[in-house]
Amino acid sequence: MLVAFSVAPSTSDDTGSVHAAVAEAVRIVRDSGLPNHTDAMFTTVEGEWDECMAVVKACCEAMERYGSRVSLVLKADIRPGYTGQLTAKVDRVEQVLARD
Repeated sequence: MLVAFSVAPSTSDDTGSVHAAVAEAVRIVRDSGLPNHTDAMFTTVEGEWDECMAVVKACCEAMERYGSRVSLVLKADIRPGYTGQLTAKVDRVEQVLARD
């Protein structure tokens, strides 16, 4: 499965930013060893259901030290039997664009 998620604490630092908290979550994702990709809006992780949800949970728990509330946005593509979709989905779109 692919899980795209965004997690942030309910409060920001004195500049209005949550980048330090987000960096901590991204570090958790990268340390998980699961294939992942981070962009300006979401981090996507690929793995089995329990693996992905454990990473999301750990990221949410890490946000607790930055505030009493945590915001989580999550989207999942659950497709049993498929792996490598973190890049394969994008590759298929790029192939169509290259033909145009």
